[in-house]
Amino acid sequence: MLTDLAIFFAAEVVLILGLYRFLLRQWIIQHWEEKLDEEGWLLIRLEPVVDEIEDRMHEKLQAFQDSFFGSVGAMTKKAADLDPMNGLRKAAKNGDWTTMMVEYMANKSGLGALMGDKSPKEATDQTKTRAETTVPQPIKGVLKQ
Repeated sequence: MLTDLAIFFAAEVVLILGLYRFLLRQWIIQHWEEKLDEEGWLLIRLEPVVDEIEDRMHEKLQAFQDSFFGSVGAMTKKAADLDPMNGLRKAAKNGDWTTMMVEYMANKSGLGALMGDKSPKEATDQTKTRAETTVPQPIKGVLKQ
């Protein structure tokens, strides 16, 4: 019985290989040649895949651009805060001679970037006791205060 099954199995394998070699292979080749002669059949079949790839790449590129331009903006703001002349400009605008002199000396000695911004990072409600002037006060008036 075991030999009959082995012979039957071997005959079945030979029959399948013979069918493939002489009949099925030629049919598959003809089928694909017809497909190749059709224009755009591959694009039609792959269109959903291409659309999916395009959508994913667009999302990834958008996420990268958002993170990159956000980091460039933050970096630019930090670089503007590190400008040693900012404190001097603010002091000159407010007419504060003492702060202007301190800022000038710190900038000349190379300590301007180390001093940093002394103002608070968050806006607070402050009432101004004196009127702001764009012209600096005389130096004589500073010593009397």
